[in-house]
Amino acid sequence: MVSEEAFHRWLAAGNLVERPDQAPDEYVEVLKHTLLVSADTEMISAPAYLRAARDAPTIGSYMSGMSMIQDELGHAHIAYRMLRELGVDSDALIYERDPRRWRHPYAFDVPLDSWVELVVANGFYDRAGYALLGDIHRHTTFGPWKRALVKVELEENFHLRHGERWMTVYSQDEEKRPELQRAVDWMFVLTLEWFGLPDELKRHGAMMTYGLKGLTNDQLRQQWMSTAVPLCERIGIKVPAHKDEASGQYVIDCPFPMHFDAENKRWDHDRGAISWEDVITRWKGRGPANAELVGQIQRGYTHLVTV
Repeated sequence: MVSEEAFHRWLAAGNLVERPDQAPDEYVEVLKHTLLVSADTEMISAPAYLRAARDAPTIGSYMSGMSMIQDELGHAHIAYRMLRELGVDSDALIYERDPRRWRHPYAFDVPLDSWVELVVANGFYDRAGYALLGDIHRHTTFGPWKRALVKVELEENFHLRHGERWMTVYSQDEEKRPELQRAVDWMFVLTLEWFGLPDELKRHGAMMTYGLKGLTNDQLRQQWMSTAVPLCERIGIKVPAHKDEASGQYVIDCPFPMHFDAENKRWDHDRGAISWEDVITRWKGRGPANAELVGQIQRGYTHLVTV
């Protein structure tokens, strides 16, 4: 068994972990958790995006949507394959797990019902994924994932640029602009939640110590806002955040966190801020599209084992 002291000396020398037997058991368990969240997020985005891609305005835009879905499935395959190589039954994870036990961000449990919502998801959700995976790519000490993320990061960048382009187009369309603003109104704050608990409530110990990530939740949230807010300002779409010039930090201009009506896709600004315990309860209860989207992934397998 690899000792913690020897392992940290080995990492400090610039070495990367290539196999689980090169690392302490705790490192492997933290790595599995990190890979699972990434794998589930990539996988669930495929049926989520497919649902909205049916509203694509042209054949060309529909094909772009299908291309992104193909990318997301490829990204999920990478992470699930690495989990399998770490001794995890990835088939059971994908096809037999209760939908409520998936580890993707809550945002994907709220259905995307239109092409407008899909491109905002590209502009916001894929941007969040780009920030998170980019941080892992730069800092991870797990060699196989660091190398695989070169491809993933490039494709996620394509997805967010796709969202930027369409958001810009719709911001200049008098008929589509109100629909774009409505989508941004509920999806912006959901993406702020994407990065998890604030640093004062979240312990990053093992992930930071083992070099599996480099930035904290709040730092990643700031990084996301540093490009998402200027995008919306540039196209004239309102968001509840601004840059404080004195500190150089982005400030959230609405109660955060706050109550969310998932069925109607509406935030309750009047109630004010709620506790993060309330948010965690909502996350654990999952959202209205959770069973539908996971069910689409599991449907073929379920059919095969029941006939």
